[in-house]
Amino acid sequence: MDAITGLGKYFFSIPMLIFGVFHFMSADAMAGSAPGGVISIYITGICLILFAISVLIGKYDKLAAVLLAFMLLLFVTLVHMKSATVGSQMATVSLLKDMSLIGGALMYAHSLAKDKSIIG
Repeated sequence: MDAITGLGKYFFSIPMLIFGVFHFMSADAMAGSAPGGVISIYITGICLILFAISVLIGKYDKLAAVLLAFMLLLFVTLVHMKSATVGSQMATVSLLKDMSLIGGALMYAHSLAKDKSIIG
């Protein structure tokens, strides 16, 4: 069973890596919905890529997971919340997706993270 559950870090981190790459490929298209414009898209892309690398190599992964959860919470409050409250179904889906990812990141930090050197 450990072989199957051990795949979780790959199913969690590889999509984040891909999302990070997408932020560089489509920064201009995403900039309209982000506070801070294209710069914040690039910063987000870097953060997503660094999270994935951290989890895959097991270095600073607890810190990275907590920071990812915080970043996603900012997305929920600054980007998705306003659109979701006026009835945008896509914004609601994005809000719920990010909330689920927050939960996954915090569960990873709590239970699976290997490097607890910065956050104990």
